[in-house]
Amino acid sequence: MSGVNDKYHFLKEELAQRKEKNQFRRLHAVVPDLNSSSVQKNGKKLINFCSNDYLGLASHPKVTEKAKEFAGKYGAGSTASRLVSGNFAIHENLEEKLAEAFGYEAAIIFNTGFQANSTILATLANRNSLMLADKKVHNSLINGAILSRAKLKRFHHNDYAHLENLLKTAQSKSYNRIWIITETLFSMDGNLSDLDRLIQLSTKYNALLFSDDAHAVGVFGEKGLGFNFGKNNIAISMGTFGKAFGAFGAFVGCSAEMKDYLINFCPGFIYSTALPPAIIGALDAALEILPNMDKERVILKQNIEKVLDSLRKSGFETGTSNSQIIPVILGSEEEAISLASWLEDCGILAAAIRPPTVESGTSRIRLTLTAKHTSEDINILLRAFMNWKNR
Repeated sequence: MSGVNDKYHFLKEELAQRKEKNQFRRLHAVVPDLNSSSVQKNGKKLINFCSNDYLGLASHPKVTEKAKEFAGKYGAGSTASRLVSGNFAIHENLEEKLAEAFGYEAAIIFNTGFQANSTILATLANRNSLMLADKKVHNSLINGAILSRAKLKRFHHNDYAHLENLLKTAQSKSYNRIWIITETLFSMDGNLSDLDRLIQLSTKYNALLFSDDAHAVGVFGEKGLGFNFGKNNIAISMGTFGKAFGAFGAFVGCSAEMKDYLINFCPGFIYSTALPPAIIGALDAALEILPNMDKERVILKQNIEKVLDSLRKSGFETGTSNSQIIPVILGSEEEAISLASWLEDCGILAAAIRPPTVESGTSRIRLTLTAKHTSEDINILLRAFMNWKNR
């Protein structure tokens, strides 16, 4: 059986198209070295420049020890959704600590950032709503907006005049609510939104603001508490545990009333088994440690400045990044794959990011820097780029 009579033909056809466009993706197993920034891949040691473990908390002994402690005390799994019997005291205690640390009236834990973004937005709007999303927000936010069945419009990246025009036009419509959707630190470009301007526009036009602070939490803001910290009029403040926290999961800071609403209406929360005790233990420890890691944040800042300065002076295109996420934009898929392979030969793991993750013609190497990267790690990286430039 073949062709149109083969019910699996679409798999072969679409995978073949990905391969033809140099957009096919494969899984590659690595083994982390908990004492350095390196991993083993196919038996070869590589310095990892694509990890989101920005502060090194994934291997922090207090974090791993508390994960073991909670697993031993409460078991391997939470055994149910939180509205059934999976709501342990440790889940509620962590939410209370998160609310206090980040200055929220309430906090609520989700199992992943993707799950949170895609199901919260779908819960907070309907076909009579309008969602205005920055052109470069994460795929999870777009999925949530689409699932909500709301009218979705994209404003040009960080273009607040365009956003305001859309908000003005919306005032004459009969939308039941308007959401503005942004990231504080954009995951593929490493640049920042103007959060104060977004808050001002949301207040002026009576819109609700959803601000995803995933990549800033732990790295930026007072005590590493992110860009949303201390800001008013953010309806949903998203944070993740899978990046600077070094573990897994996500959380939302919001009003007590919003938390009650999500508990009652958000399917991603209602129908998911609660995070396992080991993860809650790791997060409890990380939350205690993270605000006191100013030394690590200084090291990370120095790494960012050194890499950005060197790459830009050497003529590499890094966009408007001013963070630990540094895109080296090459254009074609072939060039990005070639450079990733070159870097691996030089002992460096750095991912080639291609469409559809980024726009056509903007394929890149996406570097992520951490506090675990030593000066020698950075020097090896920069020498590899210089050698590529001069090859």
